[in-house]
Amino acid sequence: MSKLPEISVIVPVMNEAGNINPLIEGIVSAFSGRKIEIIYVNDASTDDTYAELVAEKAQHRCLRVITHSRRSGQSAALRTGVLAARADRIATLDGDGQNLPADLVTLETAWQSEKTAFGGLVMAAGVRQKRQDSLGKRVASRWAKRIRTWMLKDQHPDSGCGIKVFDRELFLRLPYFNHIHRFMPALAIREGAIVLAVPVGHAARQVGTSKYRILDRLVVGISDILGVWWLIRRSPKSLKSEELE
Repeated sequence: MSKLPEISVIVPVMNEAGNINPLIEGIVSAFSGRKIEIIYVNDASTDDTYAELVAEKAQHRCLRVITHSRRSGQSAALRTGVLAARADRIATLDGDGQNLPADLVTLETAWQSEKTAFGGLVMAAGVRQKRQDSLGKRVASRWAKRIRTWMLKDQHPDSGCGIKVFDRELFLRLPYFNHIHRFMPALAIREGAIVLAVPVGHAARQVGTSKYRILDRLVVGISDILGVWWLIRRSPKSLKSEELE
């Protein structure tokens, strides 16, 4: 019997003390009876995040903890987790507790159904319903979505949502750059993958504060969109190939 996990759940975190235990318990409960691994990537936190992860690791054999020596950002943490993952099936969610772990099972079901029918690479990406964010954050996201739709022809309604299920191989095919996590659906389509938009819940943050400032999100987001627009325009047409048996 294979010792490999069925799915690797990756959670990037930076200064999320207080959110660690509830989220891990939620993930374990959602996948009860399944062989999984949970990979927390601690992006050089300066609060009690690491201490809480050490305590949780003693309680959960499925938990793995990787710590960056210096702060590198969410995309780098996500990449670290995917590279370390032992499963071919990847699930991701944010570490702030606003994504609901139970929704991972819903995403996985949609992913598996499409993969069975399609046979290729698939990404099931969440679409947050009744977002529990500040008005300013929602307005900034709305404008970023309009620009992204116009320039990238990205029809996914919530590209920045952190909760997703996808093939590990798909992620490894994507060009890596800072903030890639905000553009994964568009880049997945660039690789010929099927991208599903799956409604998911969204909870209010209970502990801590957001790490993103609204003005920074807008300015950096526009710069990133220009870069992704260039990548999409420069991508070659999909190529079919066959290997001699």
